[in-house]
Amino acid sequence: MHEGADPTRAADVADAMRVLARERFLPVEQRARAHEDQPLPLWHGQTSSQPSTVAAMLRLLRVPVGARVLDVGSGSGWTTALLARLVGPDGAVLGLELDPELAVWGAENLDACDLPWARIEPATPGALGRPVDGGWDRILVSASPRSLPSVLVDQLAEGGRLVIPVRSTMHLVERIAGQTRVTTHGSYSFVPLR
Repeated sequence: MHEGADPTRAADVADAMRVLARERFLPVEQRARAHEDQPLPLWHGQTSSQPSTVAAMLRLLRVPVGARVLDVGSGSGWTTALLARLVGPDGAVLGLELDPELAVWGAENLDACDLPWARIEPATPGALGRPVDGGWDRILVSASPRSLPSVLVDQLAEGGRLVIPVRSTMHLVERIAGQTRVTTHGSYSFVPLR
């Protein structure tokens, strides 16, 4: 990273959110409210997270170009698309969504963005995440478990970062030299992780 570079990639996050407008990832009846900084309903109790929360999570995740990223609870596909824009064509993003109907709709939304290095698939019921050889460089979770799931921590690569709201507190998990470091970063409201 060159001197003076922003490790949070805040300008890149803002650019991604401008190019991949939230409106494109909302049901027709919610699109007029896309500019509101609050969660908006999708269906089956799922929501589109408020933009300021999404931006804060992406800055905390510090997504490098070329990274392999897992997006747990991909919903409408918005976060998967934003992550894909941040990693660029040399990276790879897998979005997982437990609600089958939402997974199909999110995948259609993502496909419309021409980001072929990203995809959304239905999550496997009863399994959290999806292990890959070498682990994921970054994992973003957009639903809140009651405790930090070790199964997701175990899917992190060396040097990896996991951003996840546990109960109402945002957690950053880092895998450094074989050790796990956990820090907290403010309070947020999320749907429960199922």
